[in-house]
Amino acid sequence: MKEDFLHYLWKFKKFDTLNLKTFNGEEITIINVGQYLELAGPDFFNAQITIGNQKWAGNVEIHLKSSDWYVHHHERDEAYKNVILHVVWEHDTEIFRKNNIEIPVLELKKYVDKSTVENYQSLMAPKSWIFCEKQIQEIEEFVFKNWQERLFFERLERKSKLIFDLLEQTNHDWEALLFCLLAKNFGLNTNGEIFFKIAQTIPFPVIRKESFEVENLEALIFGTAGLLDSEKEDNYFKDLKFRYFYLLHKYQFDKPYVEPVQFFKHRPDNFPTIRLSQLANLYNSQQNLFSRINTLNSLKSCYNLFQVSASEYWLNHYQFDKESPKKKKSLSKSFIDLIVINTIIPLQFAFAKSQGKEISDDLIRLLNEVAPEKNAIIDKFNSFGIVSKSAFDTQSLLQLKNEYCNKSKCLECGVGIELLKKQLVV
Repeated sequence: MKEDFLHYLWKFKKFDTLNLKTFNGEEITIINVGQYLELAGPDFFNAQITIGNQKWAGNVEIHLKSSDWYVHHHERDEAYKNVILHVVWEHDTEIFRKNNIEIPVLELKKYVDKSTVENYQSLMAPKSWIFCEKQIQEIEEFVFKNWQERLFFERLERKSKLIFDLLEQTNHDWEALLFCLLAKNFGLNTNGEIFFKIAQTIPFPVIRKESFEVENLEALIFGTAGLLDSEKEDNYFKDLKFRYFYLLHKYQFDKPYVEPVQFFKHRPDNFPTIRLSQLANLYNSQQNLFSRINTLNSLKSCYNLFQVSASEYWLNHYQFDKESPKKKKSLSKSFIDLIVINTIIPLQFAFAKSQGKEISDDLIRLLNEVAPEKNAIIDKFNSFGIVSKSAFDTQSLLQLKNEYCNKSKCLECGVGIELLKKQLVV
């Protein structure tokens, strides 16, 4: 048994509240269980409890055993001086305040139904992937959908924090921030962080000024990526290299060092040369891109905005000096879907939040148009009967797995709490 189970029992009053008594026999009436803030200090703040004939207002501390009070050295901590009730599963020793007055103890195991404990033990028993893998499909659709919505916005809150941190670094320039986010998106998993650093390294006012000539943008981006460092006979390569060093001189900044981009294990269409050229062409073809992205409200409008291809040179190249069969390298719909999921939705959410606007329904509507993501986590949920119909479903499931299942936070999870309400079948 873990302490978070006792937190769950107390928070939701999952025990006999009508006949409560302290270990010493005084009657207990719970008026308010208090606030479960998960901060340093007592577990529940500002509880209201009647013990005997005395009404108390203060904090409640919860432990598996009474002696844990001393194990955790609470007797030395001023934060625990206002504890009015010590809730434990097993009372094994008296606890005293500094003035030698004993703190009342509620031994919870006397008041919890056996089936509640069995449900908890069944839920937390070792499984092959997640604790509730045999029961999750039993959750009512209405309950699960509500929990999915909360998971989705939890995920957006986490992403928006990163966006606001980056906004500080870009002096609150949303266009500069967008350039960094898109660069990371274009780099996918392997080159995402490297592309992100490339975008951070190039001053965005320079991108703005040079965006009218795509070769200058490619020169800046390719040069910063270290793709122009060698010597080649290719005329396009030579032109970009000349432009790059001219732009370095023009704007008076030194050639930066960025970790080399990766070609290994990529399909040719995802080679960094192709993705960086597509990024350059996007900024060459679209001015004030942030304002346009911030108003996108349908998947079709997203596809229209990102109808962009790599430069003409890349029609028959994937790398410099190596010709290949002619093929137009446009952004695919599946790639634009990733941009919607990882850049457009989080950015719209963060900007609306900064403006005090509520656009939750719009974001859910847009993401429900996007095809579900394909990865091992989503496949595993599918094998347990949780089938994703859209990217809204997959994003919420990723949040569920990473932030709840992986961290064994079943008693803070809408699925876990719902399963504890019913008899589980293993």
